[in-house]
Amino acid sequence: MADPISFPISFTSATPRFGIPFLFTGQAQKEFFVNEAHALVDLLLHPVIEVESAAPPANPEEGQCWLVGSNPTAEWAGQSGNLAGWISGKWLFAAPQEGMRVFDKSTRQATFFVNGWQRLTAPAIPSGGQIADVEARAAIGDLVETLRNAGILPSF
Repeated sequence: MADPISFPISFTSATPRFGIPFLFTGQAQKEFFVNEAHALVDLLLHPVIEVESAAPPANPEEGQCWLVGSNPTAEWAGQSGNLAGWISGKWLFAAPQEGMRVFDKSTRQATFFVNGWQRLTAPAIPSGGQIADVEARAAIGDLVETLRNAGILPSF
């Protein structure tokens, strides 16, 4: 049986899911590739977005991230559905992958990427009917509130 150390993994130029660049022997400007990889990891590790928007903000702060909305404009043109992070004075974009989850600060809700970005909506709290079951309504209300507090349902 062959020694696994003698057969190193052969890498492409970037990771297959998020395109994080790999470093190669003899590569010029290695720090550029390493810094870009670190910036992408920072953007994608537990991502938090400010809000979904089609237009870049006028004065983004270092490290802030947005979900690029439909029909994006300016520097975001052609980046619909991607994450846009402001890093070192420029926009860095990352395409979402199936199962990805981001936290939206504007709605205080988790948003999921499953065949596109999905946001859950809160079910209506029961409020009528022939016979009022106070305990059942309270239990459903508590369940909805718990899902809101967990970021699964919107809190507004």
